[in-house]
Amino acid sequence: MKHLRKGSLKLDKLQTLVLDEADRMLDMGFYDDIAEVVAATPLNRQTLLFSATYPDAIKQISASMQKNPERISVEATHTQSGIEQIFYEVPGKDKRIAALVALLEHYNPASCVIFCNMKQQCQTVADALQEKGFSALALHGDLEQRERDQVLVQFSNRSCTILVATDVAARGLDIKDLEIVINFELSQDPEVHIHRIGRTGRAGKSGLALSLYTVSESHRVNAIEDNQKGPLNFSAIDSLTLNQRQDRKPPMVTLCIDGGRKSKVRPGDILGALTNGSGITGNQVGKIDIFDRRAYVAVEHSIADKALQHLLAGKIKGRYFKVRKLR
Repeated sequence: MKHLRKGSLKLDKLQTLVLDEADRMLDMGFYDDIAEVVAATPLNRQTLLFSATYPDAIKQISASMQKNPERISVEATHTQSGIEQIFYEVPGKDKRIAALVALLEHYNPASCVIFCNMKQQCQTVADALQEKGFSALALHGDLEQRERDQVLVQFSNRSCTILVATDVAARGLDIKDLEIVINFELSQDPEVHIHRIGRTGRAGKSGLALSLYTVSESHRVNAIEDNQKGPLNFSAIDSLTLNQRQDRKPPMVTLCIDGGRKSKVRPGDILGALTNGSGITGNQVGKIDIFDRRAYVAVEHSIADKALQHLLAGKIKGRYFKVRKLR
């Protein structure tokens, strides 16, 4: 946008404009930027718009930025053969958090994604779970890229157990060995429901999808049932056995190092720095992620403080780096 405003980027001869993941750009608040870019392009351009969902806001963008567009739709092809679905009725919206906690206490997942419809609700749910001692982080459009990267790193390296996400923010995520998907709120679109639950039970493995709903949302349940062309499985929250745990800490902790690719830092450098003369073994070190200016390493919870102090006192690639523990 800076180049466009400075005049160092010229779009007056542009022939084709592609708006990819338009709904995600809207969710992240980029409408004004999109409109500014479009206004700088010729009227006779070709405009291609791609969106996983097609709400009214996308229809309005299409009407204002495309000329006589042809709409092409592709149906979702997720298979649900390895996914067990259970629907739980909640007596009221104010009981959702309590019902969610009951599900988490009963099933005790090692990894879980919870879907909310709105980013504000997403953050509220994550905060409520944190207050109750769960390891939960929110993933939504208000996060900066660095914050998003950190959330995904912590979830993928097992230093966060629960990811609370919106559909748009979670798009494109390929999470291995995801135990459970929970719909804190049912989507208005049954196709989106299929996308959600399709994140578990991948690669021939079994998965579990749990959905909360109120009586006023029964029409959404019916739409899902019609879409799946088969009866759904229902159960009662009261039937759950609550296994209250004193310690809900995840098995790993993430250390953030203020040095990455730009500093020529490699995974082997970090592993060597951690294990050299510290008494820490390679088996106690988990996933290592390298970004341009940062690196993240997962270590077992029991040695997190020891690992942090060892990295702060020592060198990586012949240099001292700032290191901190992510919460």
